[in-house]
Amino acid sequence: MHILCLGINHESAPLDLRERLAFDAVRARATLSRYGFGQEPDPAIAGLVILSTCSRVEIYANSPQVEFGPLGNLLAEATGVEFEAIEGHAYTLADRQAVQHIFRVAAGLDSMVLGEAQILGQVAAAHTLALSMGSSGMVLARLFQGAVHAGKRARHETDIGLRPANLSAVAVHLVSGVVQQLGTAQVLVIGAGEMAELAVEALRKRNVRRITVVNRSIAHGQELGRRWEAAVRPFEALPQELALADVVVSSTGAPHVVIHTEMVEQAMAARPGRPLVMVDLAVPRDVDQAAGCVPGVRIFDLDQLQHHLTHSIDHRRAHIPAVEAILSREVDVFDEWLGGLEVRPLIRDLRQQAEAIRRAEVERTLRRMNGSGPQVREELEALTRALVNKLLHAPTRCLKEKSKSGLGEPYALTARELFDLSTASDAPEGGRL
Repeated sequence: MHILCLGINHESAPLDLRERLAFDAVRARATLSRYGFGQEPDPAIAGLVILSTCSRVEIYANSPQVEFGPLGNLLAEATGVEFEAIEGHAYTLADRQAVQHIFRVAAGLDSMVLGEAQILGQVAAAHTLALSMGSSGMVLARLFQGAVHAGKRARHETDIGLRPANLSAVAVHLVSGVVQQLGTAQVLVIGAGEMAELAVEALRKRNVRRITVVNRSIAHGQELGRRWEAAVRPFEALPQELALADVVVSSTGAPHVVIHTEMVEQAMAARPGRPLVMVDLAVPRDVDQAAGCVPGVRIFDLDQLQHHLTHSIDHRRAHIPAVEAILSREVDVFDEWLGGLEVRPLIRDLRQQAEAIRRAEVERTLRRMNGSGPQVREELEALTRALVNKLLHAPTRCLKEKSKSGLGEPYALTARELFDLSTASDAPEGGRL
């Protein structure tokens, strides 16, 4: 059996295609259920796990052949997207390459944001869902368990995910160094796009609860407000909200300045003694540069944030070799386990055959000795067991060693021929692949 991966990600496919191919919970359950608990609608797919996030869709399967057509057909059928539209953007990985890939994904080395932590939970969730639907089988279950373990080690034993690594997270990190008691601060978010949402997410992680959203489209603002339990105000209320805020995060798509110096001066005059920190995430800028000269006002713009982001990413990159060393070892551990599956049934059959022969010969010898007493039987049993164990020790050790080096299958076939063992029990113990 082979481990296959068919996928698309942020590097191979545009966002609109990734959106069309995404699996929500309902679609994932419906697809996995077709292959769950012994069902095999397609003999080329003997196990199935689906990993679907905002930046990737990957299908992992066990298959008797290295053939990706069935996986492509499955993806097309499940999503309604013709395979021709997928083919030019998909990547295919088999066996060790597929194993290495999912381990790198779980560790955050294959993410848009290096070392991001969210992907580890998503890999774990994909594993849990496939287990609950009975679709993963023994090998894929062990693969994803190993990937999650490797991802946890990478985060616990290195600093790959320590520093903030997107602009919004960097902004909130810098603000937290300036604003005391950030959790109780009044935060004003101007705009309701992706950058604004990332900023709100980062603020929530810092336990900030008092957030107000101002946006030109009140409907979009209300949508963000519902998701993040934030207050929503019309754009016309910006001057009043500016006077109330301790922190402002602005990320509109306006082609001109939104917050003028005069507006900031009026806001500061209405709140003497209270400083104001402003984060401008927009291009072109939302905040008039001259506003930074108003007493009590501090502005972080994109150039400053990018400078800090570069240092954060460089810090994370410095830990890539340490993470890769962890992953290399964990992949080897999985490979050793997988290789053992090839020879485990053979070793079992070999010992069962030897035990049957041993017992038959003991009984024949005792009959020739005209039913000697218990002591003779006990001595014969001990002698023959010792002989069998010693004779099988070297072949057993050799088979296990060869399985670790990827040669288990040819050695297993040769051993079955040498010892005249049936190949009917070649399937691994513990369930289907």
